[in-house]
Amino acid sequence: MPDPKNPQNARDRQDRTGASAEGLSGAPDSAPEPFEPPPETAADRRRRRAQFLRELHEAKALRDRIQPRRARAARMRQAMRMRTFRW
Repeated sequence: MPDPKNPQNARDRQDRTGASAEGLSGAPDSAPEPFEPPPETAADRRRRRAQFLRELHEAKALRDRIQPRRARAARMRQAMRMRTFRW
């Protein structure tokens, strides 16, 4: 159910006369300016990437602990790929 306190829901709902649900005049709503986040710095990007890689490594380690047979098969496939790789 839509939250009546949420301004986004109130803006989306309009009655048949075109007046907004908040009871404003019959004038059409002006288009809201799009939100532009501040430009991302290189440090922010590196921090997010490091966090992602930590979580990915943790998830892979967890999967290997839970499914040891599948992990062993994946290690064997990777080893075969490395042995057959040609420069």
